[in-house]
This record gives sequence, structure tokens and C-alpha cells, in this order.
Amino acid sequence: MPTAYERFNLHTSPEKFYIEACDDGVEAVLAIDRVSNEMTLTGKKDVPPSANTRPICGIMGTVRLVAGMYLIVITKKRNVGSLLGHAVWKAVDFDVISYKKTVLHLTENQTQDNKTFLSMINNVLTTDGFYFCTDYDLTHTLQRLANVSHDFQEMSLLERADQRFVWNGSLLREFLTQPEVLDPDPVVVMKPCRVNGKIFEWILISRRSCFRAGVRYYVRGIDSEGHAANFVETEQIVLYNGGRASFVQTRGSMPFFWSQRPNLKYKPKPLISKNTNHMDGFQRHFDSQVLIYGKQTILNLINQKGSEKPLEQAFAKMVTGMENGMIKYVAFDFHKECSGMRWDRLSILVDNVAETQDEYSYFMVDTEGKVLSQQKGTFRSNCMDCLDRTNVIQSMLARRSVQSQLQRMGVLHVAQRIEEQADFEKIYKNAWADNANACAKQYAGTGALKTDFTRTGKRTQMGLVMDGVNSAIRYYKNNFSDGFRQDSIDLFLGNYAVDETDSPTPLRIQKDWKFLTLPIIMVVAFSMCIICLLMAGDTWTETLAYLLFWGTAAAVTAAVIVFNGRDFVDAPKLVQKEKMD
Repeated sequence: MPTAYERFNLHTSPEKFYIEACDDGVEAVLAIDRVSNEMTLTGKKDVPPSANTRPICGIMGTVRLVAGMYLIVITKKRNVGSLLGHAVWKAVDFDVISYKKTVLHLTENQTQDNKTFLSMINNVLTTDGFYFCTDYDLTHTLQRLANVSHDFQEMSLLERADQRFVWNGSLLREFLTQPEVLDPDPVVVMKPCRVNGKIFEWILISRRSCFRAGVRYYVRGIDSEGHAANFVETEQIVLYNGGRASFVQTRGSMPFFWSQRPNLKYKPKPLISKNTNHMDGFQRHFDSQVLIYGKQTILNLINQKGSEKPLEQAFAKMVTGMENGMIKYVAFDFHKECSGMRWDRLSILVDNVAETQDEYSYFMVDTEGKVLSQQKGTFRSNCMDCLDRTNVIQSMLARRSVQSQLQRMGVLHVAQRIEEQADFEKIYKNAWADNANACAKQYAGTGALKTDFTRTGKRTQMGLVMDGVNSAIRYYKNNFSDGFRQDSIDLFLGNYAVDETDSPTPLRIQKDWKFLTLPIIMVVAFSMCIICLLMAGDTWTETLAYLLFWGTAAAVTAAVIVFNGRDFVDAPKLVQKEKMD
């Protein structure tokens, strides 16, 4: 594998950027021309003494905005642990640096658009969850890495990475000719644990796909290539005394064409496309899943009544229509089964799939490097968002796996159970709850729901209150800020290309008169109702008349706003999403 570097200096001159690797014995410097954008390898002697120098931790890539090219660098990183002797880092601070020395060449509209695009890039960069390793491939599971060829191992990290999980892949296009100076960026929890006096490493890695990436209500279902929204591969790893084991699960939106666009209602009605060939994308999705992971057991946790019922029925029908013996479908109405705080009933599902889980097994290598077992299939879990219910079930299945692994490694005695190990149990529950929060913040805008059960093993009244708070925050963000977040992700991933000309951008599309006029009328009318109550008229009939008038005005205006709900939500502007019936 090409050389990887740990430390860099960024030298900035009026003409060029110079990126110098600070490791011992390294003489090569990457020079980037700030006018032509050309990249060349040069030496340290070519760095002008007058250049402004600052330390950086790595390069995220480059992005083209209205003002031209920008260089994105990592300015601060934090060590989160070691995986098989390789340091794993979390990127915690960034800088976006313009190639141009000034923006005076821009018109007023261009300047404003450029500021908006910059804020979008920074919005993604400040979203918690960028991890990287300079000399180990975080994008692949232990099992995949154990089965690769020698040629694969000789490739650079960027070339060999699983592109589903390289979020800065589009930003690195300009650097493809110099892969030896870069590292790809792929939620990571790494904890040293002690059981029976034996110390082992327990690691949880969630890899979120950058294909069909986005936010909760604007990205659902699949695209024409079969990529599912909010697809996450989660690997649980145990390292002990030279031996290692892993258990992999996946989650992803129901893989057919459906939508659930925000419209000011608390829970928009999900719609299944009527004019699309669902089976084509559905087949592509599961063909790729079987190719990568082997057998599939689908755990569909959505409601089997109400607005979610048609989705469950459609999913089941499509699985049956495939007639694929590698795929098994299990429907479990999570909310119905656990109603009345009966969360102990989740064991019904776990017991139901226990035999299948034992058949799928897990990946394990002994202290001498001998492969003892391979994972032959995965559980693909989903609820509506693939967040809250999904994470609860995944943590329970992972518990069964780590129980078996630790017993087989000799850490646990045969009769011992994870639940009896108080210290590890606390680490395990909190890590899975943190994993839920990280995935939920990226997709839904808040921490996950139901994490009180994940952290404590039981549902609590305080947990219900916190779920209510998070649900309210989700409602606000999903309706009034997620359009901007979706645009930010599309820009970052290269799904939208910025035009440097002065032609109007989608950002300049103005809302129609209803967007400003109706909310103002509603607020004025409601305010007048309050004023009428505080400053009553000479008679109660006069006060009542005023209240009826202004109350009716407020109610009618509110009804019109709700009826035209889609006109009032913050919708994406940069990429035209597929239209649903």
C-alpha cells in the first residue's frame, strides 16, 4: 500500500498552495496553482520563504463554488482509539479556503449565492461523524479485508475503499492523480473492556452510505440504481489476545419507490409511486445485498395498520414476487407488540430469528490467524426512518452475537451471560444508544427516540418525555430547515454542480405571495384575539363580536396554510427530486 502520512503543513502564497507531509524523510510537496488549479509534485526547496505556514491534519478535497475553487482541509482531529494497531481519528474542525484572493469580481447576486453555498458546505462539515484512518481501511468489514487479494492490498486507501462510505469522494476528484497524499474519510465507538479479569477491545462502527444520502422526509425508498435511503452498515468488533471477531448488520429504507414529503402535518401520509416499475430497483437492491453480504433476513418493524400498512404489504408482496431463496422476510409490528410499555415482548422477535442468526454465524479469527467462522448472511432491519425501532432490534441481535463470541474466545465462561457483567453491560448499552443518536442526528436532525430502553433495558416515563421533546424538534426541523440541509448534502456530494456564470441559480427562486402574506395575516389576527381579551369592549357582545371576527380570520388563514402545506415548508432547491403520485 502506498505511503500514508500523519502530519502536514499548508503553505499559502499568492500564487499557490503547498501541502507538505511532515513525516521524516519526506521531501515531496504537493503544489496547487491557485489560478489554473493545476497540481504538481515539487520539493520543499520550492516553497517560498514568504508563504504563510500553518499545520493541518489532512485534506477533505476541493469544491467549486460561484467564486471558483475552494480547498477544504482538516485543521483539528481527535484520537478515538486504535483498531488492530492503527490509530483512528475523528475530524473535528475544518477550514474552507478560496483559491481566489478576492471576490470583488463577483456581482452582488453572485456574492450572496457564494455565501449561501459556503454555508451549505460548512453545514455538512459541522455535522458530527467524519472519521478516518491513515493506514487502515475503515470502509470495509474485517471479513471483507480477510478475503482480498494481494493486488487489492497494494492499492491506495482511496482506490480500494468501498465508495458507498467515502463521503468526500466527490471532493477528491481533483486529487485522483496524487492518491498517495490522501486518506479517504468514512459512527465509531472504541472501548477497552474487562470481564473476568480479561481485557478486550469492543468496537462499534456504523458506515452511512453516501448513495441516496439526505434527510428524513426528502429522501425515502430507493433510486433507479437500487440504492436505499439512509443505508447504514454496522459492524460490531471484538479483539482479544490476537483473536478477532465481527458481526455485521445493515439498515435501509424500504427498497421501493415511495415518498413522505413534509406538508406541515405532524405525520405526512406516505405515498407509494403508482407509475414506476418497483421490481427493477427492488431487484437491483437485493442483488447487490446478496452479492456483498450473502443471505438476507429482512426485519420490517413498521406498523401493520394505518398509514404504514400499505408499505408493509407492498414490501412483503415484492419479496414474494422475487422468489429468491436467499431472502427471507419477517414482519414485526413493533408498536403493537410493545404497546403498554411491554418492551419485554421484543424477545418474541429475537427468539423467532435466533435459529437464523446461528446459521448466519459471524466472522472469527483465532490468535494464530486461522479463520474459525465466516458470516454467511445479514439481518437487514428497517422501520419508517430506519433509526429508532431499528437500532433497538439491532442492539439486541448484536448482544446475542457478542455473547457467543466472548464465550468462544474464553473471556466469558459457558454459563455466564452479558447481562451479568455490569461494567461491560453499561458500556454496551451506552455505545448502542450513542450509535442511535449519531445516525438519527444525521438523518432526522435530533437524537434517537427510545434510547432509554437501549441504555437501561427498560422503557421509562422520562424516556417518553424526552421522546416527545425530540419529536417536536424533529417536526420543526423537518418542516422548516431540512430543505437547506438536503441542499447542503447534495452540494457536498457533487449531486449539484455550481455554475460560475452570473446566470440565476436555484437559490434565487422566490416564494409566491402566499408564503409571506398568509402567515402575517394569521399572526395579526391571533394577536388581535389576545388584545380583545385583554382590552374588553364596553359590552360583552362587542367583545364577542371582535373575538369571533379575528378568531375566524386566524382559523381560516391557518386552514389555508395547512391545506397548502407544501408551499410553506423549507424544500430543497438545488436538485429536482423525483416526483411521486
